[in-house]
Amino acid sequence: MLKANDREVTDVTTAFARRRLAHLESLTAELPGRGLAGRMLGAGAPVLWVWHPDTGRQTIVFACPAGDGWLFLWSPDGQESAEDPGHVADLIGKLLNGTP
Repeated sequence: MLKANDREVTDVTTAFARRRLAHLESLTAELPGRGLAGRMLGAGAPVLWVWHPDTGRQTIVFACPAGDGWLFLWSPDGQESAEDPGHVADLIGKLLNGTP
């Protein structure tokens, strides 16, 4: 039985954290072109704080594994595949800009 500090668990956890970080970084790179700003928060389990400098609206974005890949989740009710961070940035931009 594996224990939390076993090497195999540490390797999986590290790989998981790297993957999460890579997805959030790819989304972060898309934000400035849409008039948005973002900042990574948290060390071991990072999330992305996104805000619109003009409207002051903001949200937190999570990157989570799903059955067939990764998802970005944000409030309220945002959920989209992490495969297209540009599309996700567009959706978040509409939300924070107040555009339906």
